[in-house]
Formats: sequence, C-alpha cells, structure tokens
Amino acid sequence: MDSKERAMLALTHQIPDRVPVDYLYNSGIDLRLKNHFGLRPEDDEGLRLKLGVDFRNLGGVPYVGPKLHGDLPGRIIDEWGIHRRWVEHGSGGYWDYCDFVLKDATLDTIAAWPLPSPDDYDYSGVDAFCDQYSRYCIVAGNAGIPDIINASGMVWTMEKVLIAVATDEPAFVTYLDRKLAVLFEIWSRTLEKARGKIDLFYMGEDLGTQIGPMISLKLFRRCFRPRIQTFVDLAKNYHLPVMFHSCGSSSWAFEDFIDMGINVMDTLQPEAKAMDASYLKSTFGSRLAFHGCISTAGPLAFGSVGDTMTHARQVLEIMMPGGGYAFSPSHQIQDNSPTENVVALYEAAARYGVYSHS
Repeated sequence: MDSKERAMLALTHQIPDRVPVDYLYNSGIDLRLKNHFGLRPEDDEGLRLKLGVDFRNLGGVPYVGPKLHGDLPGRIIDEWGIHRRWVEHGSGGYWDYCDFVLKDATLDTIAAWPLPSPDDYDYSGVDAFCDQYSRYCIVAGNAGIPDIINASGMVWTMEKVLIAVATDEPAFVTYLDRKLAVLFEIWSRTLEKARGKIDLFYMGEDLGTQIGPMISLKLFRRCFRPRIQTFVDLAKNYHLPVMFHSCGSSSWAFEDFIDMGINVMDTLQPEAKAMDASYLKSTFGSRLAFHGCISTAGPLAFGSVGDTMTHARQVLEIMMPGGGYAFSPSHQIQDNSPTENVVALYEAAARYGVYSHS
C-alpha cells in the first residue's frame, strides 16, 4: 500500500497492511535525529522517509501582507500580534508567548486592533504541495483552528480568557469572532484551492488539564461547540474527515465530538484522567479513530530503549484491533527525549505495527 491508502483505511476503521505513522517534534530532537541518520539540517523529507511517516501536513499558507504590528528587541511578533521570546531550558529552548498585548483591552481597543486580511496570504503553493506528496495522507490545518483558549491566551493571558468565556465578556467575544471570521475565510480559500487533493482536515482546542476538564460541558456547548462546528461543517462541505486535537483530559467531550461529525481524535495524553488507551478504545473505538497515545512524558523521555519499545508495543496491541489507529506521539517529541529512544520508538512501530492478513 502507499501511505495515502494505508492512512485512509486505518482512519476509517479498516485494516491496512500496517499502522500508519506520524511524527511530531520540537526543533532540538528533530536536528539530533537528522544528525543520527546523516541528513542535512534542512532535509525534512529525508527524515520522514527514514522514520516511515505516512502523513504530510499542509499546516497553513504563508502571510505575505503588510506588517501589522511593530518590532521589539528580542521578540518575534506575527501578523496576529502574538509576541514570543526565546526561553532556554536544560535541553535547548523554545519561543514562548509573552507581553499579552490585549490583557487590558476594551471594546474600543478591539475595534481598532489590526487583524490580517485573507487577501494577504499566498495560496499559490497549495496545489504544488498536494501534487508533490500525492502518495501520502495530506493533512490540511493545525491545532490552532479555532483554538479559542490557547491562541487567545497568547494575547489576553490564560486567566483572562477563562474568565471571559465564562462571562461572555464583550471585548473578548468581539475579538474572538473577528479573528475566527478571518481564519474561516483563509481555510475556505485553502480548501477550495486544494479541492480533491486534501485527505484530512486538522483543527483543535485544548480542553483539559492532567486531572480533569478545563471548562464545564455546559460552557463547552454554549461558547465552544458552535464555533468549532462552523469549521467542521466547512471540512464536511469538501467531504473531508476531521481530526481534532485536544491536550489533557478531553474524553468528557468525545460524545459531543462524535455528534458534531469529528472522525479522529489527536493527542490522547495517556497520563491524563480518562485518557488511558484501553478506556478510549473500548468506549469510543467503534465511533472514533485515534491519532497519538504514545506518551512524550513517559518512557520516551525518561526511560530506556527497552522501556520505550515496550510502551509502544502495548499501545499498538490495544489500539490496532479493528483499525482506527495512527501511531503518533501524543504531542511534539520534546528535546529532552534521548535520540536512541526516539529511533527505537519508530523501530517499534515498524516491527509491531504490522497486521496479519493470513
């Protein structure tokens, strides 16, 4: 089978030749893996071939419009006005969110706040990307659609976002719906440009902590579900299955997701409450497919090669029966993960993820 056929069979609860495989990463481990395989730092495709990855992600289209927000020393500032600064840690570093420029925003502030125009994105490369990777499962989108909590928290602060969604704070609601209207149009144009060449639409909203829900089901249904549904319906207009990302304990919302037309759940942090692979497979496995469930905070980061392979094999034994599973880390592989463990993880997928068709 080619990768497209393999992934689409698995995600529609059919049996492929082997479990399809995906790769999520931070920059540090990505570079170390390329060094391990003797690849150039820019050879992303070479690394995916080495790891046996079946998905190729058209994460978005580039912004080519005017600069909407001023520069600041030591900051990266994007077209949405999100500020990032470099934060070092023991294994490398990352660009973390900072400044939170709308934390004191009023309705007047929001009315004047610059947002990008859908006209200022370059859609010309969509066709070429899809044609280049036509043998793979092409995923359009990212976990930032609509991402009400996280993405808004990057400019409002997380605390203010959680209060605002609970109270329908007017300035926040105005900002949110302005932003989502732009995102909707960007992705409408992207899917139209790629009509017939995309296999899976990807979106997300982090709804859980490690110990339980971040918001109530009542609040989810009032504030989040209608806005998420708009993007699900967009994908369905193009006859696309939808994969939805949610970190933390999120299975409390899965019945709603199923009702909304979501087909695949992504992330599946096994350490979080009610996110154990056995529970997810037995409770939702006939109605949802799964992408993830390989812990990035367990043996992969802190165990041995043997521990990593055992964890991978256990997840595969639970998730493989009946199809409906794609092998993937539960989130980006962090820079503190030993290179040999990550290599072993993908060796385990190749060794233990094969279906018997005898």
